[in-house]
Formats: sequence, C-alpha cells, structure tokens
Amino acid sequence: MRLAIAPILLAAAMAVAPPVHGHGTPDSFAELAEKALPAVVNISTRQTVEQRRLPDMPQFPPGSPFEEFFKRFFDREPGERDGAPPRRAVSLGSGFIVDPSGIIVTNNHVIDEADEITVRLQDDRQLQAEVVGRDPKTDLAVLRVEAEDPLPFLEFGESDKTRVGDWVIAIGNPFGFSSTVTAGIVSARKRDIRAGPYDDFIQTDAAINKGNSGGPMLNLEGKVIGVNTAITSPSGGSVGIGFAVPASLAAPVIEQLRRFRETRRGWLGVRIQSVTEEIAAAFEGFGEPRGALVSAILPGSPADEGGLQVGDIVLSYDGRQVARMRALPRIVSDAEVGATVPVEVWRKGEIVRLEVVVGRLEENDPASASAEGGTKEHPVEELGLVVARPNDELRREYELDEETLERGGLVVVGVAPGSDAEEKGIEAGDLIIEADQSAVGSPKDLKARIAAVRDAGRRSVLLLVNRGGDDRFVAVMLRTEAE
Repeated sequence: MRLAIAPILLAAAMAVAPPVHGHGTPDSFAELAEKALPAVVNISTRQTVEQRRLPDMPQFPPGSPFEEFFKRFFDREPGERDGAPPRRAVSLGSGFIVDPSGIIVTNNHVIDEADEITVRLQDDRQLQAEVVGRDPKTDLAVLRVEAEDPLPFLEFGESDKTRVGDWVIAIGNPFGFSSTVTAGIVSARKRDIRAGPYDDFIQTDAAINKGNSGGPMLNLEGKVIGVNTAITSPSGGSVGIGFAVPASLAAPVIEQLRRFRETRRGWLGVRIQSVTEEIAAAFEGFGEPRGALVSAILPGSPADEGGLQVGDIVLSYDGRQVARMRALPRIVSDAEVGATVPVEVWRKGEIVRLEVVVGRLEENDPASASAEGGTKEHPVEELGLVVARPNDELRREYELDEETLERGGLVVVGVAPGSDAEEKGIEAGDLIIEADQSAVGSPKDLKARIAAVRDAGRRSVLLLVNRGGDDRFVAVMLRTEAE
C-alpha cells in the first residue's frame, strides 16, 4: 500500500524463535508462548438487548383441552408480554496489543454494537476500552486503553512469505479459558470463505474455537502473521479448519483506522466477473484463464475517465498482477486515493496500457460499495450461510422466478461446507422467505429472528425456503458464532 504514513510499530520484536532441530521442527513452543502471552488480552463486551414481546395467549372456552396445553407452552416460553426491561448480553473474545501506548487489535464482530468493552490483561488488570475505528469488510477493529505503564506488544510479520506447512501458534481465550496456546501448521493460503469482498484468509489446523476471535496467529519468530477470525465446524468446536486475516491485509487497514478512524480505500468503479476457461477460449490468443473481465462501468468513475471499456480483461493494476477476479477488489482498495496508477488490459487481441486516477470508495454508498464485486453479500455465521438481497444479477444467475421474488426474502449465495444447512440440502440460489415464521426482507431481519430463537433457548431456526417456485420448511441447527 502506498500510504505515506509511519509503520505501525517501530520497536524491535518481543519474541524470539524457539529452539529447533532437523528440518526446522521446534523442540518446544514454550519460549515463544512466554514472550507473546503478556501481549494477548481477553475482551468482554456488554450490550443492551430489548426483550422480545410474546403475543397474548389465545382465549378458549372454559374446559377446552387446548387451554391447558397453551398455558403450559406460554408459561415455559421465555420472553415478556408487557414490555420487560432490556437485558444485558455479555460476549467474550480475544485481542492483542500492537503498541505500548495501549492500542489493541481485535475482530469487529467481537465488539460490534457493544455498549461497554472491558480488556483484561494477563496480570488480571481490567481496563475500559474505547473503539478507535472498525472495518466490517475485513472484520477488524482497533481499541485503545489507558495504562499507567507501557504495555507489552506484538509486531506484524510478513504473511506473504508464509508457506503452506509452516508452523504457527494461535493464542486466545476459547470458551473463556484465558491465555490458551495452540499449535499447528498453515494448511492453505488465499482462502475465499465468502465472508466479505476482500477474502484472502490463511487456513490453519491449530485449534481455534469460540472466544479465539481477534487473537493473534504467530510464526516461529513471534511475529503476527494473521488475526484469528473464523472456523468451519458443524458442531461449533474446532475440527482443524480455522481462518485468519493475513497480516498483509490487516496491517494497512489497522494503520488507517489508527490514523483516520476509518478506512480510505481505492475505488475503480467497475463490475467484474471471473474469466472462466470458456471465456478465455472466446478471446483469440488470450491463453490461460486469468484477470478480471469488466462487465459494466459506472459513468463518471475512475475506470470510465481512464478509458476502460466493457469487455476488457484487467491483467494488472498498479503494477500488481491480477491472477483471478477476486484479487482485483483488494488490489484496487490498497491503492493510494488520488494516485495515478498504470492498468494493463486485454482488448481485442492485444495488451492495452492505460492510466487511472484512483478514486475513493465511499463505504456507506451502496452503489460504490458493490461496484467492484457486484452483489453485496452478508455472512450469517449462525446458519453457515451467505445471503444477499435479490437483484437483477442474482435473478439472472439463479433464474429466480419473478412472482416468487415479489414475496421478498433473501437469496442464498453461499453455504458453509459441513454445516447443518448443507446437510439439510440448502443450496446457492435458494430463496429464504421466512425465518421463525416471520418474513425476512433484509439480512438484519434474519439476524433478528436468529437472536430471538437463541433468546428463547431453542437450538434450531425454522426457515421457509423456496426453490424453483416450490416452498418447503427447513429446520437448521444454530452454529456457535465464529470462534
């Protein structure tokens, strides 16, 4: 990234590598853990949650056999009928200190909508934290605490140099057990789990569970190469598939949040799609599939003014190769706003070189926010689904019935492997019409119904799902939240 700002950390790394013997296998992680643990914190949040109001019990004639049945149900069902006072919800997560002045990194979902954030250090000191800035798109947040003395901290490492098979350790507070250290290897890189437009996760088999969110993933040098964020699990516990936001993506975002209290991403103003083998073959002389195919250009956007055309295949941007379609939004977002950058495109059998002045992505502008990737996707971790509001693009892609779309609902655009939703047969292209027997017109509606089900102590949510014009009810088990 070409921001002319100071590095996040100027001091030397705290940790040293553990002793190793043949082929780099560590004898122990003890020294590494000992150095890193003081910089990892427990984060607890409190949030005011409105009690859901239950309907009044139906009235039946005296002696009706239904009267006793419904009375037992309404007496057992949690909730209030006459406006109970709001209750206080508590959640736990992890974080790590990146500056001795008290700057802490965690996940956005750990502190999202919190009224009060408390940070507990390894020495059991408890400090109130304020939110410096947060970025839902990468699920990162920066907090600040006030401490009398300089705090221990961790440095970011170079995640791009991490290889599949390298040793890593994860530190956090799974299920509330503070200062827990687990070890494993990097299982894969550049994973797209459909959590957001900039997915580029490191996958690991180091045990990551609920409560690990926001904790660091460290290499053997004691450097942070990732921020532990999510797991794939049918049970909610670790099955050896965890994901971390790589340091190469996290560090620039964190620096922007520290400096501006918001992100300032580059913007190109195009809609793009993948270059499949069939599409590549249709372009004479193009060769192997690569790049991002421009399917639309926003009038007056940097792409429009820079001379890009519909049908161009973007091969490189700002000197960085675009190996696949999903790489372009991240590359564009990393570019310095206002800078003039070179762009190479494939057009009518030859490479054309252009120059584009980088615009700024307006995060709260729906048209701008979705310009790079098209549909705005919303992960619903509790169900193992990714959903989106219906639009023309999804209608065409999944051949959705216009009459069905008039009923509202949300389109399923992703299903987590191994999730109960997958086992129950839910697929991309299905339309969720109702949840818990209430209509859902937005992702917020769906999450509100899930919260109501959790509050009621139930383990599954009843979905009304439409496929090809046919409705069916599906009861999907709730997963634990991402770590």
